[in-house]
Amino acid sequence: MSTINYDLQKIKALVFDVDGVLSANVISMSTDGEPLRTVNIKDGYSLHLAAKLGIPLGIITGGRTEAVRKRFLALGLAAEDIYLGSSVKIHDYRDFRDRHGLRDEEILYVGDDIPDIEVMTTCGLPCCPKDAAPEVKEVARYISHQKGGYGCGRDIVEQVLKVKGLWMADERAFGW
Repeated sequence: MSTINYDLQKIKALVFDVDGVLSANVISMSTDGEPLRTVNIKDGYSLHLAAKLGIPLGIITGGRTEAVRKRFLALGLAAEDIYLGSSVKIHDYRDFRDRHGLRDEEILYVGDDIPDIEVMTTCGLPCCPKDAAPEVKEVARYISHQKGGYGCGRDIVEQVLKVKGLWMADERAFGW
């Protein structure tokens, strides 16, 4: 049922980097210098469903644009679980973990580059997209068959929800 080699029943929370994970690793720039990200609709649906089901979701990103905050608020993430401008991600990871009363082995984290490695070596289930940096792939327990921004989030969230019996389990799955 799952291609992830971990007891997904243990997972109580999902935390994601943005750039290179939930958006492609190439960012267009606006004329005023703002990064313009793309997002994957299927990633968004799966995050929205997980949020509706009460699974704590976190975003830890070095990015600072309000568009990122607005995107994840619209998907149902709690404002206090969206960490923008994270210069040392392990600090925000620990804040998320402690506020939710979780243990490391109960948290899945998806990252793609060097700033994610410290969190990935701390959390229970480190995951990455197939186009992650080689150093990240070395510490990941699961490497998605999808690239970042092209369904990696959906791949991982869907597997967790399926193992927990929550994927398409009731009417919450069939609406926004």
